[in-house]
Formats: sequence, structure tokens, C-alpha cells
Amino acid sequence: MTPGFPLAPDPDETAREAGRRLFAGRIEFLKGVVAMEGLPPADRAEVCFAGRSNVGKSSLINALTGRKGLARASNTPGRTQEINYFTLGDSHYLVDLPGYGFAKAPVKVVERWQRLLKSYLAGRPTLRRAFVLIDARHGVKPPDEDIMTLLDRAAVTFQAVLTKTDKMKLAELDRTLGQVRAALAKHPAAFPGIVATSAEKGAGIETLRAVISGIA
Repeated sequence: MTPGFPLAPDPDETAREAGRRLFAGRIEFLKGVVAMEGLPPADRAEVCFAGRSNVGKSSLINALTGRKGLARASNTPGRTQEINYFTLGDSHYLVDLPGYGFAKAPVKVVERWQRLLKSYLAGRPTLRRAFVLIDARHGVKPPDEDIMTLLDRAAVTFQAVLTKTDKMKLAELDRTLGQVRAALAKHPAAFPGIVATSAEKGAGIETLRAVISGIA
């Protein structure tokens, strides 16, 4: 195992309950943002989810919140073209970022929302952590490296979250973890702990809820 990037441990009872309470409370879609001036007031802790198109961001957000249709999932890469804000009670914003990488959209549209993504990550003062979602079947790809480098430059702490771990055998998952750990070791903004999740099976959901509830 690469030192510094173990799998995040299961939360203790206090942390698990804090996560449960946060995500059992009022959760609402606030707005979709297409320009920096449309961002809501920076008045609370904010966490965002970033990942390549079709990595499973919407499915993970729906699993975290226990609300099936909160974030729109699509089989079409690049459907999410806005920064989508959700409120977690009065204490947190949860932010679904546009998918990066290969998106089935006009080049100018892709360029516009990639610029917005970069501006947001570099310029949001209340952004406490970015969760970089990585498909466990594929590991870290060049577009993931690009977003991690951007987060390094913006001095935004990010944490790797593996998605779709239920699609893999244990030996395959171990190989992916080795590759992900080696990639994270090159990035100073990487948080020391990987969360392995399955939106379909519920694996890692309690852990990620506890992590988010502990970010103030």
C-alpha cells in the first residue's frame, strides 16, 4: 500500500450518526449556474463532486441523499452543463460539477463549461473539499490528472472517491487502488484517504456522508 492513501475507515458511531442526520434533513436543489456571477452567496461550507462524464456522479449524489431523482442521471456523456447547487439543511452546499473529458456536445459548449469549471475551482472561497470521482473499472485517466493538477494550483483539497466498485472482483479493485494511489502521490492537494463506493449496492455511502458532515 502506498503510505498516506489508505481506504477511508468506517466511521465511528458519532460520525455515522452526524452523517445520517445531515442527509436525513432538508435537501433541495437550489439552482443551476452557468456563469460565476450566478453563484449563490458564499455563506456556508461547500463540497463539490467532479468527475469524467459518466463516472456516476448523479447516481452517487442520489444515493447519498436517498432521493432517487435529485440529481439527473443520464447515459449521454456531458449532459450536465451547469454547476448544480443543492442545499444540505442550513450548513452545507453540495455541488455537482459538469463532467469533464469526452462530452457529446458542441466544442464551443464544452469549452464554455470547462472554463466555468476552472473559474469555480480556483475562485470559490468557501469550497472546503472537492471529491474527485474515479471509475473503479478504469482508474485515473489523463482528464482526471488534469483536474487534480488544477486543484493543486488552486490549493483546493481533494479526496478520491472510487465509483462502481460492485462491478469488479477484489483482485481487480486492488490493482485499481494501486494505480490510484500512485497517481495521488504526485498531487500535494490530495487528501489522505480514498472512499470506495457503490451507488447501486450502498457501499461507502455512510462513510462519505460522515466525511461530508465533518467538513465545516
